[in-house]
Amino acid sequence: MERNHVKVAARIGYAARGAVYLLLGGLAFLAAIGSGGQTTDPKGALAALLGEPLGFVIVLAIGIGLFAYAAWRAVQGLLDADRHGTDAKGLAIRGAMCVSAVTHASLGLYAVTLPFALGAFSNGGGDGSKDAASWVLRQPFGRYLLALVALAILAAGLAQIHKALTGGFRERLAMREALLDRLSPVCAFGLAARGVVFLIIGGFFAYAAWVIDPDEAGGTAAALEWLRSQPYGSWLFLAIAIGLVAFGMYGLIQAIWRRIDLDEPARHADRLTALGNRS
Repeated sequence: MERNHVKVAARIGYAARGAVYLLLGGLAFLAAIGSGGQTTDPKGALAALLGEPLGFVIVLAIGIGLFAYAAWRAVQGLLDADRHGTDAKGLAIRGAMCVSAVTHASLGLYAVTLPFALGAFSNGGGDGSKDAASWVLRQPFGRYLLALVALAILAAGLAQIHKALTGGFRERLAMREALLDRLSPVCAFGLAARGVVFLIIGGFFAYAAWVIDPDEAGGTAAALEWLRSQPYGSWLFLAIAIGLVAFGMYGLIQAIWRRIDLDEPARHADRLTALGNRS
């Protein structure tokens, strides 16, 4: 794939992911204020969109965009497009990007098949967390593998909160400093909110590994419902719902201004190709 095509795919992908979170956060916000919007997971949000005017076309477009995002995540993970390196921390980040590629490809597959009501993928809008946990537990050393999954989700949540608190996302955005200063609170709030959701999901997966019960695992919907059940839960739920909208906006900001420099990964790929030709 040519570098320009990869850049276009990345930007389309960021826009698609942003659209999913705008929709998800919007529906969660409506649920928080008691105006409908009972769906609080990505698949259910896409299913809800299908019933709107032009929903068929929009859902298909988002699905294609999610495939583009999955491809970009694979490039980030395999070719180190963001130069995280090959030390333990860098490999962990790149591994998480490869996992993200798989999860977004799965969501993209759901989106492109949803308008055609294909039963294999249109499973009532669930986010698949229990099914995924069940599959992991059936593997050799499944309990420990599920614990590793939980640790990875928790680490991703902490990384997003750290990025929000330190402004680490700013170096990846190519825009004027004044505009960046105006948009940074939105980006930081979105990252922090998504990080909190990830921490709750990671906690669910860790508990599922501890009791060896996939039914204890949960995704975004379960995390939001858990928040709502806590003291001052309605306010927490509302804050995270707004935060998910902010994360959707952050995705659209990335679609326009995200730095995508493929020169170094391309040189690395060229070196690998040259070595292969010599052998």
